[in-house]
Amino acid sequence: MQGNGQTELVEALTGLRHTEGGHVTLSGRDVTNHSPRAMTATGLAHIPEDRQRHGLVLGYSIADNMILCDYYKPPFGVRGVLQPLAVDANARKLIEAYDVRTPSPYLATGKLSGGNQQKVIVARELSRPVKLVIANQPTRGLDVGSIEYIHKEIVAMRDRGVAVLLVSAELDEIMSLSDRIAVLYHGQIVAVVDAKKVTREQLGLWMAGAKPENAPA
Repeated sequence: MQGNGQTELVEALTGLRHTEGGHVTLSGRDVTNHSPRAMTATGLAHIPEDRQRHGLVLGYSIADNMILCDYYKPPFGVRGVLQPLAVDANARKLIEAYDVRTPSPYLATGKLSGGNQQKVIVARELSRPVKLVIANQPTRGLDVGSIEYIHKEIVAMRDRGVAVLLVSAELDEIMSLSDRIAVLYHGQIVAVVDAKKVTREQLGLWMAGAKPENAPA
């Protein structure tokens, strides 16, 4: 349920919000309050809640948006200079692999449909060697075909051994994709349950503030 702390949690985990307490660790390394670039370099992929505000630079080309995480590293950046051939090859490879519908890699990303904008983000984030994917509302506002495609890619990452944190306001999406479900209420995790052993009714009650019998400390 929106407003129970999901946005703030994801922002804290991805370096977009300063945390006042607690610790964030990734693969045994303390990354609390690291910058978004440092989190990305550690092995984090982030599909943000607002794709146009936090996921893309709409005036940039598709090719440029696809290297936002790695533009300063070889093969895309050498001694601070972008390498056009490497950028072009990467964009064409990802456009084909992730079925981005565009006439050119150099079209401004803001001219794409919402579904294709999301595919650009997914292509950029999931094509890198990552340890954790945080997908926040990854299918909001998308057509059925795009939703199915995003779901397939998320499950493929899970099957590859990558940890996935999926945040969604769509209960059907949560129940169909998740192995475990954590319920937030007023910023607190009130239950963590096996997705196969919980009902929609139970989740609905916990999201509304009812206390589960086996609530965590």
